Amino acid sequence: MTTTLNLQRLSEDIKLWGQELGFDRVGITDCNLSHEESALEAWLAEGFHGEMEYMARYGLMRAKPAELQPGTRAIISVSMNYLPPMAQIAKVLEDPEKGYISRYALGRDYHKVLRQRLKKLGERISEQVSSLAFRPFVDSAPIMERPLADKAGLGWTGKHTLLLNKEVGSFFFLGELLIDLPLPADKPVEPACGNCSACIQICPTNAIIAPYQLDARRCISYLTIELDGAIPEEFRPLIGNRIYGCDDCQLICPWNRYAIHSKESDFAARSFLQSPDLITLWQWDEATFLKNTEGSAIRRIGFEKWQRNIAVALGNSPASPEIIQALQQRREHTSELVREHIDWALRQLQLNKTALNNKHARLIRCIQKGMPDHA
Repeated sequence: MTTTLNLQRLSEDIKLWGQELGFDRVGITDCNLSHEESALEAWLAEGFHGEMEYMARYGLMRAKPAELQPGTRAIISVSMNYLPPMAQIAKVLEDPEKGYISRYALGRDYHKVLRQRLKKLGERISEQVSSLAFRPFVDSAPIMERPLADKAGLGWTGKHTLLLNKEVGSFFFLGELLIDLPLPADKPVEPACGNCSACIQICPTNAIIAPYQLDARRCISYLTIELDGAIPEEFRPLIGNRIYGCDDCQLICPWNRYAIHSKESDFAARSFLQSPDLITLWQWDEATFLKNTEGSAIRRIGFEKWQRNIAVALGNSPASPEIIQALQQRREHTSELVREHIDWALRQLQLNKTALNNKHARLIRCIQKGMPDHA
């Protein structure tokens, strides 16, 4: 029978093996998330999950990980940094003719990478423990990953609801390995957001409605990835050039001054996604989209939503004959959903063009009068 001393030694070995497999941090916790249940129920009752009906379908099961794998006694929580070198974040966000893709999606689909490593970790543990039952998870089941990682000491939950770590910020993925061994649990770390509310203030759509409370229906990541239908018009101008996800609440966070670039080659940015011209992406056909997003998390949204998102970004770009012509040419050869967003984009470009012409005219008048333009 495995003794307490052996379990302690095994937990230390597990952390070492995890790091050897490429995980940047490894922590261990128990299965008890009962303290999360009331907040989860309230969040679902408010409808903050939007069209992510699977969250409501599983309900409180998300807070009961042991029900996913009967016999589970402990959960190994892991994280892996994903920020690619030369992320070019500001360069892309500041150029309305470029398409911004959340930095986590520039490389290979993280689900596959982390799941394969977690499976290898389980197999490594099995070499030391006979009849071990384990099961890896990476966004693949109704499980509350962030609260588990919080309990396992990988970081604390920030006011934007993401996990933060003093040493590396928040640009990292999470995964879990459920096992049937009563491993000793690690201690959580103390929260360190303090009085900072930068993430709340910076959110373009005011999706962080209160500290630690996110209305997903307003979140740009939800609107561009999870939402299947039309993006509400009130949010379209606020999306700017973000065509897949949003990193604003992370970018403003002071702790991300310490963000570390990923050493994982699979997360290296694909060059044509890092700083892409919107007009180039718009000209992709479905076959090109599927080819260029093979092995990428982007592929999961499908070509129609990809076009929908780019149409919105084009509507927020500077009006030019090339962009207007490209939108008009695609209009008659696409779905009703995309056509709706093309029509909005064309109207928006006309408004932008009129506003620009008016501003230019005011500037000319002010120059002629020898006055500064304060408009």
